[in-house]
Amino acid sequence: SMREKTTPPSKNSPGGAGAGQTEEKPLDPVALLILDLLAAAGPEGAITPIDVAQAFAQSRRKANDPFDLWRRYLPAANQQARFLARQGQIDILRRGEPVDPHKPIKGLIKLTLPKRQS
Repeated sequence: SMREKTTPPSKNSPGGAGAGQTEEKPLDPVALLILDLLAAAGPEGAITPIDVAQAFAQSRRKANDPFDLWRRYLPAANQQARFLARQGQIDILRRGEPVDPHKPIKGLIKLTLPKRQS
């Protein structure tokens, strides 16, 4: 199934998908940060994966870390954005249009909260 590829099976539930929704494994810290930044940006706000990577790097920075430490976290920011988009928690926009998070995404993207909520 699609799920198998995107997230490694968790140790505590061999079956995975069948387990109760209440026992979801905690979100990755980068995913939580994406949701926090979007909550702060508000319903019309948008952020980029670079914003996420930079904020995450800032929270982990040590004195002698390189200036562009954030680049190290950019792949995680993109990966977690796709994970959240697949779950319907965020939208990924390219040129202002939502993209399918199950397909490869190229180019500059923005992350927003889903507009569907009325």
